[in-house]
Amino acid sequence: MSSQDTELDDWFDVDRVDEAVLALLYLTSFRDEYDTVRAWKGHDWEALNRLHEKGYIGVPVSRAKSVLLSEEGYKQARALFREFFAKRG
Repeated sequence: MSSQDTELDDWFDVDRVDEAVLALLYLTSFRDEYDTVRAWKGHDWEALNRLHEKGYIGVPVSRAKSVLLSEEGYKQARALFREFFAKRG
């Protein structure tokens, strides 16, 4: 969230935001030429930094347009993607 959105801090759950971002990273994930999993990083920088601190992704601040997902990050991202976006019924 941007600094101008500080009023959101009173009512939004940062952990749920991080889970949603991680799930969306799964949506854009791919294997590179080294067989590592990467994802396009067009998401909120603060959320990406928190995911890095939790060990789910590599350093988000770089010239690359994608970010490395750790093995645990990929597993969590896949599980969260299924939880949030699976068809119901």
